[in-house]
Parts: sequence; structure tokens; C-alpha cells
Amino acid sequence: MADGVNRFLGDTPGRTIVKLIVVCLVVGFVLAFFGFTPDNIVSEIRYWFLDLWYNGFRALGRVGNYLVLGAIIVIPIFVLLRLISYRR
Repeated sequence: MADGVNRFLGDTPGRTIVKLIVVCLVVGFVLAFFGFTPDNIVSEIRYWFLDLWYNGFRALGRVGNYLVLGAIIVIPIFVLLRLISYRR
């Protein structure tokens, strides 16, 4: 089982943890230099998903308007053509 874990992690678990800690520290220093905070990043991700959610439904609403607008013309013509072809 140890070989499977080492293969999955790419190295031994201890060395992988040390590497991850070093990378996290470097990335944390860089982000702090540019003024990012954990709360800021989490709230921005949250607002991005909320914006995507609301804009997605707004787009669906527009598609619904286009559908109804087209149906006002297409459905009566379809029914009329079906009635004309039914009599033949």
C-alpha cells in the first residue's frame, strides 16, 4: 500500500507535506505582497459564483422571452398549415 501512496503523491508523504508547506508559504507571501487576504479571496469567489448564478438565470429569462416572441408567430402559422393540410 505504501507504494500506491508514494506513487499517488509523487514522493513520500513526509517530503510531500514539507514541499506543500514551502509552496504555501511562498504563495502566501506573494499574495500578501499584492494585498490579498483569505477573507478577500473567499468573498470574491463567493460573489463570482453568485454573479454567475444570477446572470445565468437572467440569460435564461431572455431566452424565454425570445421563445415566447417567436411562438406568437410560429404556432398560429403551424396550426393554420396543419388545418389546411388536414382538409386535403
